[in-house]
Amino acid sequence: MTTSFPRQYARTQRFTLGAPRAFTVAPDGSRVVFLRSRESTDRANLLWVRDTYGADGDRERVAADPAALLGGAEEELSAEERARRERSREGSAGIVGYATDKAVEYAAFALSGRLFVADLTGTGETGATGGGATGGGCRALETPGPVVDPRPSPDGSRVAYVAGGALRVVGRDGTDDRALAAPENDRITYGLAEFIAAEEMDRTRGFWWSPDGGRLLVARADETPVQRWWIADPAHPDRRPSEVAYPAAGTANADVSLHLVSADGGERLEVEWDRARFPYLARVHWSAGGPPLLLVQSRDQRTQLHLEVDTATGATRTLHTEEDADWLELFPGVPTRTPDGRPVRIGDASGTRVLTVGEHALTGGELHVRAVLDVAADGVLFSASAGGGTGGGSLGGALDGTALDGAQVGDIGVHFARFADDGSCAGVTRLTDPGDGSGSGSGTAAQAQPHVASAVRGGDVLVLSTASLSRAGARAAVLRMDLREGAPTLQPLDVVPSYAEAPRLSTAPRLLLTGERRIPAGLLLPSDHREGDGPLPVLMDPYGGPHGQRVVAAHNAWLTSQWFADQGFAVVVADGRGTPGRSPAWEKAVSRDIADVTLDDQVEALRSLAADHPLDLTRVGIRGWSYGGYLAALAVLRRPDVFHTAVAGAPVTDWRLYDTHYTERYCGTPEDDPEVYARSSLVTDDGLSDAAETHRPLMLIHGLADDNVAAAHTLRLSSALLAAGRPHEMLPLSGVTHMTPQEQIAENLLLLQVAFLKRTLGME
Repeated sequence: MTTSFPRQYARTQRFTLGAPRAFTVAPDGSRVVFLRSRESTDRANLLWVRDTYGADGDRERVAADPAALLGGAEEELSAEERARRERSREGSAGIVGYATDKAVEYAAFALSGRLFVADLTGTGETGATGGGATGGGCRALETPGPVVDPRPSPDGSRVAYVAGGALRVVGRDGTDDRALAAPENDRITYGLAEFIAAEEMDRTRGFWWSPDGGRLLVARADETPVQRWWIADPAHPDRRPSEVAYPAAGTANADVSLHLVSADGGERLEVEWDRARFPYLARVHWSAGGPPLLLVQSRDQRTQLHLEVDTATGATRTLHTEEDADWLELFPGVPTRTPDGRPVRIGDASGTRVLTVGEHALTGGELHVRAVLDVAADGVLFSASAGGGTGGGSLGGALDGTALDGAQVGDIGVHFARFADDGSCAGVTRLTDPGDGSGSGSGTAAQAQPHVASAVRGGDVLVLSTASLSRAGARAAVLRMDLREGAPTLQPLDVVPSYAEAPRLSTAPRLLLTGERRIPAGLLLPSDHREGDGPLPVLMDPYGGPHGQRVVAAHNAWLTSQWFADQGFAVVVADGRGTPGRSPAWEKAVSRDIADVTLDDQVEALRSLAADHPLDLTRVGIRGWSYGGYLAALAVLRRPDVFHTAVAGAPVTDWRLYDTHYTERYCGTPEDDPEVYARSSLVTDDGLSDAAETHRPLMLIHGLADDNVAAAHTLRLSSALLAAGRPHEMLPLSGVTHMTPQEQIAENLLLLQVAFLKRTLGME
C-alpha cells in the first residue's frame, strides 16, 4: 500500500526526522558534532561525531544514544523542559539540544530529566565517578532533580545546569554538586529564560559562563507580577488545569535582573542598568574578547542600549544607543565581539540591514543582513538576502518596487566579510557548496542559483547547509575555507549523511514579484496542469506577518502547498509588507496597522497574478495557521468580495489577549492605542470588529492546550459569530498545543481542510 503524502508528511515530522542538525565544529576543525535520528520516522535524536579527516568508512560514531542511556524506558519530561520545547517548537525526542566546552571535547545534555556528559574525542574519557557508566564515553551525573539546559564550563571541568528553579554546578566527574543561586519562592527562577524572552526574543537561555570558567552571569526571573492563566483540557475534567504566567498586552511582565556569581559559590553581584526604563534583557554575550555585552530594550522597543559590564562592580556603561520611530528588531548572533574586542552588531542604515564591526560598516545597500553566524580574527560569517538600499542591490527595500530582480526571490545566502589590517572590510564573498548544484563554488553570487543556506565554522572548517528548489531536503557539506589568496575558496572534505525520507511529491513553485509593490510570491499549479487548461480555484496559503517568510528558495518549504495544488487548486503564497527579509521599511509598514496592510497585500498579489495566470477569482479560498490563521479569518470577514471560504488555525482574534513583546511592538498598548487594537482584532467586547455584511464559510481549528495563542481566541470569535447569526465550523483539538506534531492529527488536519475547501468552493 502506498503511503499518502499527508501520512508521510506527518510521520516524518515534515521530513525533518533523520536529517542532521545542530552542528558544532571543533575549533581545530578536526570533528563535527550534530544531532540526527537513525531513521526517517524515528523521533529520537542521537548525538553524533564525525571526524573531518578520518577514513571514509570510519568517520562517524555515536557519542550518545538515548535508547541505550535510558535502558529502553520511556522518556519523561519535566514541566520546565516541556515549556522549553514548546517555546522552541521542538517536536522531536531523545537528545534535542546539547552544549560543549570550548575545545568541543565534551558535551552535556539533558535526557528524561537526567544530566549526561559525553566524550566527543573518541577516547571514551568523561572523568565521571558518580552516577555510573551508561556505555561508551557517556555517563550520567547525579542531580537533586530534573535537569534543564546543562552547559559545560569553557575548560570542560564543570557543568552548570538548572534544577528546581536553581542554578547549580557540578564537576564533570560528578562531584561537588552545589547551588549557586536558589529561588526565594516558587515564582522565581535562576538561569531560565522567562516566557517572553523564549517566545519572542529568541533568547532561550538564562546563564552564561565567563571565558575562564570562574564565574557566571545568571538571569533572575520573578514572575510574581505576571497575571495567571489556566489552560484546562475539557476532555479530561478530572485533571487540574495548568497554570501559565502569561503577560498579555498591556499587563505586567516578569521582573528580570542579571547577577554575577562565582562558580565556587558565595556572594552574588547584581548587574546594574536602568531596568525601569529598559526592562527587556534581550541578549547577553561573554567571550574572551572583552567584558560581557548586554542588549536591553525599552518596553515600547523603540530604544535599546548596547551595554558593557564591569565585572568587578556590576556597573554598566553604554557603548551604543539605537532609536527608531516604529521599533527595533533583534537579530541572531549579535551583539558579539571579535577576538580583539570590537563589538559586532546589525543595524538599519541606507534602506537595508548593515553589518558593523567597531566603527566600520562591513556591508552596504547590496545586502540585507539577517544573522551573524561566526566571528573570527579573519572576518565575520553571516547570512543575508539581497538588499535594495543605497548602493545597489537586487531584491530591494523600496516600497515603490524599484530596483527589484525576480531571480533573487527567496534567496538567503551565506557570506564572509574579510577584515583588512585596519579592521575595515577587505571584501565580502558569497559562499556556495562546490559539490552542490546550487552554485559553482567560486564564491560569486552571480553563479549561485537562489537557495537557503546557513553555516557553522570551526577554524578553517565550515559546515554549509544548503536547501534549494531543485532538491528535496538540505545538503550539509563539510568544507575547508582557504583564505591564503585573499577571497575565500572552499574545498570539499565531506558530506554529512541525511536519513530523511524523500517526499512522494515534487514541488514546482514559480517564484515571482507581483503587483505594483512587487510582492514576493510563489505560484503552484497541479502537477498535471497543462498550458491552456481552464482557470483553477485559488487557495491563498500565507503566513503573511512579522517574522514569517514563506517565499523561500527551498524545495521542502513548498510541499504542503504543492499537495493542495494537486487537489485541484492554484495555490498562491505571498509575502506582503510586514514579512522579513526585504527591507526595514517593508517590515515596518505594518506599524499600528497590521490588519489592513497585510490583507491589502494578499489581495494585490492575488489580483496581479490572475492577470497572467489561470486563476478563477470567483472561487478563492484562504488557509493559514497562527498569524496566517488570523489573516485567513480576517480575509473572509472583511473582504468577502474577494475571499469565498477560509480555514483559520490557531488564530489570534483579540490582540489584547496576545503577549506583550510581540503585540506592543506593532500595536502599542491597549490603554494608549485602543483604536489600533479594535481595528486590528477580529473580535472586541462589542462583538465582531468591522466585519462586512456578506457571510462566508469559515472553519476554525485550535489546540485546547495552546499556551501561546490560547484557545480563548477562537472561542471568543466563535461566540461573536454565533451572536451575529453567522454559521461556521469549529474543530477543537484536545491535548494539542500551538504545534501539531501528533501523527494522526497532523495527517487528518490536512485531509479535513481540503475536504472543507472543496465543499465550500463547489469543487465536489
